[in-house]
Amino acid sequence: MLLNCDIGESFGAWRMGMDEHVMPLIDQANIACGFHAGDPITMHRTVRLALKHGVILGAHPAYPDLQGFGRRSMAFQPEEITALIRYQVGALSHIAESEGGRVRYVKPHGALYNDMMRDDAILEAVLTALATAPSPLALMAMATADNAPLRQACERHGIELFLEAFADRAYDDQGFIVPRSQPGAVHQDPALIVRQASDLAAGRPIRTITGNWLTLEADTLCVHGDNAESVAAVEAIRQALGARS
Repeated sequence: MLLNCDIGESFGAWRMGMDEHVMPLIDQANIACGFHAGDPITMHRTVRLALKHGVILGAHPAYPDLQGFGRRSMAFQPEEITALIRYQVGALSHIAESEGGRVRYVKPHGALYNDMMRDDAILEAVLTALATAPSPLALMAMATADNAPLRQACERHGIELFLEAFADRAYDDQGFIVPRSQPGAVHQDPALIVRQASDLAAGRPIRTITGNWLTLEADTLCVHGDNAESVAAVEAIRQALGARS
């Protein structure tokens, strides 16, 4: 099981996350591309940091929503979504190549990620952007109780798929993460986070928000490095899952 983290989310004078501490612990870096967080110098610094630690580079594009941190759905036509993803991935790709690296995958952020999982037209717009990229790009998307439709859509476009699960989020019975607006959506107990990560990595069922059992097939596990407590949780998860390969 790979570990991934949303990273490079500082912007201007505003600082977000403990990137230097979490980067050595992860396998994949989902780097903000400026629409919900991040800026050109932060993107450069994050790419350099990831390459220093041998971490796979991924683009983390979003709706253009700095004020809402990309967590608000926005009304775009599919053609516009394809364009905004190309714009963001293109910027990060050029930065990565200038530093001797390459962007390998795309994980949409926030509301765009959730909308993609529930709206076929938005998913197709995302996949079109990836399928027409100059270099191959994989998609990182949410593992749910039924991954077949997502797999089939990626196969139609010839796109590799990384199925993602979350160590610190509650799930509903269909395998979707519970919206942050609902109580209990985000786990705060470090022991629970490590236990859920270990269960997901081992293919064991986890408890849903309603108390039922859910088994998820996942390739990569999302962790967070927003503060000292979350970094400590990542360290515990890394230790529980074993050293990076």
